[in-house]
Amino acid sequence: MSDFIQLQPFDEHNAELGKQVHPPNWQNPEGKGPYQLIVVGAGTAGLVTAAGAAGLGARVALIERELMGGDCLNVGCVPSKGLIRAARAAAQVKGSDKFGVRIDGEVTLDFATAMQRMRRLRAKISPADSAERFTELGVDVYFGQARFKSGHEIDVISKGGHLQTLSFRKAVIATGTRAAVPSIPGLADIPYLTNETVFSLTELPPRIGVIGGGPIGVELAQAFARFGSQVTLFESADHILGREDADAAKIVDRQLRADGVDVFAANHIDGLRSTADGCVRITGTSQNAPYDVCVDKVLVATGRTPNTTGLNLKAAGVEYDSDGVRVDDQLCTSQPRIFAAGDVASKYKFTHAADFMARIVIQNALFRLGPFGSRRASRLLIPWATYTSPEVAHVGMYEHEAQQQGLAIDTYVQQLTENDRAILDATEDGFIKVHVKRGTDKIVGATIVAENAGDMISELTLAIQNGIGLGKVGATIHPYPTQADAIRRLGDQYNKTRLTPLTTRLLRMLMRYNVGPS
Repeated sequence: MSDFIQLQPFDEHNAELGKQVHPPNWQNPEGKGPYQLIVVGAGTAGLVTAAGAAGLGARVALIERELMGGDCLNVGCVPSKGLIRAARAAAQVKGSDKFGVRIDGEVTLDFATAMQRMRRLRAKISPADSAERFTELGVDVYFGQARFKSGHEIDVISKGGHLQTLSFRKAVIATGTRAAVPSIPGLADIPYLTNETVFSLTELPPRIGVIGGGPIGVELAQAFARFGSQVTLFESADHILGREDADAAKIVDRQLRADGVDVFAANHIDGLRSTADGCVRITGTSQNAPYDVCVDKVLVATGRTPNTTGLNLKAAGVEYDSDGVRVDDQLCTSQPRIFAAGDVASKYKFTHAADFMARIVIQNALFRLGPFGSRRASRLLIPWATYTSPEVAHVGMYEHEAQQQGLAIDTYVQQLTENDRAILDATEDGFIKVHVKRGTDKIVGATIVAENAGDMISELTLAIQNGIGLGKVGATIHPYPTQADAIRRLGDQYNKTRLTPLTTRLLRMLMRYNVGPS
């Protein structure tokens, strides 16, 4: 298992992880007869599809090239949130004075111990995605490279070169994505990090350059800075988190700088080169000003690219391009027998999106009858969060998307500077912003910037999904004091807009009838 770079250092925790998600002495099944469903890729989409189909009685095979659990467990959501939580604790200790908590003596930030904790907890979580568990669920688990032979056959080439040909009635491509590496002069000549290798670090880099100001880049830039690295973040756009609400991005940018991150926006990197003293020199321009920065490590976080190499998709009649496998609204590929789900076939590259896409695939691949009983991916309402401090969470439309679609909206904003709990927690740099269809309380989109925005966004997701208007949200009692009460106060804002001059006069007439004139 030490061949897998994701499992370095190969300590007891990574040995346990490997035992669960790619057992070293695993023997592939014999694979007799056609499978009702073959799933290629054991990340979230693949695991949910395989477990769900097997639980409903289908004969299922699951093929994984490397580690079950995919990016999320091994090199994505799980390890990153472990590191981010440790970095947040470090920031809380550094900022404890404002709460009257004074720490006498030196405070040590132990990066190696934080990373060891991450590896231990990752291994603890891994049995849920293990080969043993899925075998117990009735899934035939194969380790090896999958390669389509036709529209109904697939080869599995195991590590020793052993080849097995499996036949199927339906198949699902769920191979995910990997880090996209930009074409920058000199980058290929240095040992750069990506999300696949950064969690193998055991020592804190004194200086680190992060290329890319999207969610992965900003999350890890802040985490390393809070542990004490000198971090420089390079973003080609005018500001970080370019997909998010501009007001939200400004708050995160402000906090990154407060944590010590040097943010170079509107950036162009001319080149990278190693120097004799072992550092990497990065040169370029930011805001039209030249820079020359030396770092010890470079982390590339410039997006994702689909894992389609080696699958021989043309032999199966499956169309794909640089964005991934092409699917219709039912997640069916150009080959009617074959479906695709998760990051390899979606612009929404989130674990929870892959989960719910897998449920659509199970229904459409196994249980629909022609047009009857099919489910559509376009009907999924997908929230997401960036786990910086504060977090940024979003669901539904942004303001510019509503404008593009010709939808008139009203926008309500509640600043956390007016929320008692946020003030008491010293986390008032944030807001809740909700867009409603103009003249109504129908919620069409929302953005939250708060320490726990990822948890808070679910209330508004539930409201949109079930047609609960902002007025009803405002009429729902929330505990005091909570930051979520700021969502309720948005409902109060909406309800005040209903007090037209006519309704005001009517209310005054009723009041006078009941209590007399003032």
